[in-house]
Amino acid sequence: MRRRLIALAALAAATCAEAGVTLGDKEQTVELLKATPPCCVVDARAAAPRKLRPLADAVAWSDRPLIVPTGTVVVIGDSDQAALAVARRIEKRYKAKHVLAVKGGFDTWRELVAAAQEPGMPATFVIPRNTCEQGVPLQTLRSNRR
Repeated sequence: MRRRLIALAALAAATCAEAGVTLGDKEQTVELLKATPPCCVVDARAAAPRKLRPLADAVAWSDRPLIVPTGTVVVIGDSDQAALAVARRIEKRYKAKHVLAVKGGFDTWRELVAAAQEPGMPATFVIPRNTCEQGVPLQTLRSNRR
């Protein structure tokens, strides 16, 4: 219990920082995304795993991905080290305030998405480009249920 409280306190301190890259396990990811909602999900896995198990509505990582980091940028990688490397590049290149590399990659993210689709949760969540802009949203996250 004490370790969990210390970890949550450290996560809260990291969340309050100006900018930062965080490697979060399942619990830390949930807490961070509650504090600062995601603007986009970046799929930094290799082409083969990306094709075999695609992430719906994720931006595929490339040399110049088209992202506008208006919230927390979530990075899913083949390994924790690869996700952290991409997260650091995103923070530096786009001056992102919060970049979250998901510890455990695709499997952890899949568990979080499945848990978020409990009864009472919306089936679709739209992330607007700007709260004052109208038109096409930056990203739309949909559940697999219909």
